[in-house]
Amino acid sequence: MSPDLWMLLAFAGLLIAGVPVAFSLGLAGAAGILAGLSPTMLATLGTNTYNSIAKYPLIAIPLFILTGLIFERAGVAARLVRFAQALIGPRHGGLALVAVLVCMIMGGMSGSGPADAAAVAMVMLPSMTKAGYPRPFSATLIAASASTAILIPPSVALILYSIVVPGVDLRALFAAGLFPGILAGLALLGPALLVSRHYGWEGSTPTEGAELPRVGESFRQALPALFAPVLILGGLRSGLFTPTEAAVVAVAYGALVGLFLTREMSWRDLWDLLGEAAVISGVVMLIIALAGIFAWAGTMLGTFRHLAEWVIGLSDSGPLLLVLIMLAVLVAGMLLDAISIYLIMMPILIPVMQHFGWNPVWFGILLAMNIAIGQFTPPVAVNLMVTTEVAKVRLEQTVGWALLFVAAMASALLLVAVFPEIALWLPRVLGYNLG
Repeated sequence: MSPDLWMLLAFAGLLIAGVPVAFSLGLAGAAGILAGLSPTMLATLGTNTYNSIAKYPLIAIPLFILTGLIFERAGVAARLVRFAQALIGPRHGGLALVAVLVCMIMGGMSGSGPADAAAVAMVMLPSMTKAGYPRPFSATLIAASASTAILIPPSVALILYSIVVPGVDLRALFAAGLFPGILAGLALLGPALLVSRHYGWEGSTPTEGAELPRVGESFRQALPALFAPVLILGGLRSGLFTPTEAAVVAVAYGALVGLFLTREMSWRDLWDLLGEAAVISGVVMLIIALAGIFAWAGTMLGTFRHLAEWVIGLSDSGPLLLVLIMLAVLVAGMLLDAISIYLIMMPILIPVMQHFGWNPVWFGILLAMNIAIGQFTPPVAVNLMVTTEVAKVRLEQTVGWALLFVAAMASALLLVAVFPEIALWLPRVLGYNLG
């Protein structure tokens, strides 16, 4: 058995056996080194592990994770819900519209789908249930809407993509994700409103027993939250700070909002959130670190080159191969998280992307949209697991609704694939490098 095949089979076998992705990557890489290289090369494990995470842009990941946690604790989601409800008012599908809009705005602060889903679900699910929305529908809609966080900047997944793919400007990726993220949200909104009106589900005030909030008052309360994406993206565009520095600014701003403006967060809460963010970031960094072993072994053995050549040999048609890749990424998104998918698949897909001349920024957005769909598609569906836990419903009760929203977001993905300018227009106007 060739070392290439041995390493891949070891990785697949470890995943099937239930070994966490991080350790599956590291152990499979070590198995590949033993099978195809010298056992003395195991001495490189420490170096490769360190080199994988010793990258300045990665600092932004734990900071944006902390930003999402701070804004969640600061009561931002509840204020955004009240403002959106004041604008929309009670009508058929009103709360469904509110849920989608709030998820998209929260995505512009957290950069993480599961964090977005948890924050919005805690606020929206009781109100939607009281208004007559079935809990499986509400949980699925929020999970699907929260998946836009992977597209709308700042996105943790796009940060990692910019590191894995050489020469890609993170600012261009952030700008490119904005319109596809909005398009994905609008695609979800259409069927949500149609279904709500068909069944006569009424919008109601977000807080039980409360009057409809006034637009002016609710806007004033939501203004600190609405200003956060403006601060982050405006600072990036003006050149005031880099993406990594933007993460620091976002944390500082979120702490000021929670401690002094909303006053729903104490210094003790901030200390607890630092610990929580450290735990989540530790898991992410462990995956990245151990994936470095797998990546180094695959490069030295030529595994990724062989797989890329095999993929290219499947068809001479770029569009057909793009469809096959998108389907493969969608399946992977149903089983794995975005970080693992990028680390595992990009060494294979980069040569394919270069062979067909696909724009790396556009290709990265397509991958992110596929992974977003996978975040609310069973059997794993990380966003859906969060919202069903909050809603106290079984995952299988959401399958029908999930398929409806999968089809809706797939239509947005198709538009971006057919018309790349949907993603590339904004970064081109802003003068960013498109690779």
